[in-house]
Amino acid sequence: MLENTTIEFESIKHKLHSETARIHWHELQRFFAQGAVMQISSNLDLIEIATLFAEDKVDQLEPLLQCLDVRQPSNDQARQWYVDNTELWSVVVAPYVLVQEISKAAKN
Repeated sequence: MLENTTIEFESIKHKLHSETARIHWHELQRFFAQGAVMQISSNLDLIEIATLFAEDKVDQLEPLLQCLDVRQPSNDQARQWYVDNTELWSVVVAPYVLVQEISKAAKN
């Protein structure tokens, strides 16, 4: 049974990885207004966190939410991203759009 769970987890991970894209903040405004955007800290792996959301791993997400490594962007953060029209990594895990700032190394 554990082997099937691992295969399922890897399959979901692969699917989410293929659905990850860069997107500018202006395109995410509607989702932010709906409270559907979750910001993932740059020290975390976006796909790993997306997989936790997809698998509804609340026990593993709860500590990340409490320490604010996974959170809704603040209004100040959203405003700054809007001014800069920041490009972010994104992946949809309904009902959320998970976003993560693109590292400077990846931008070049």
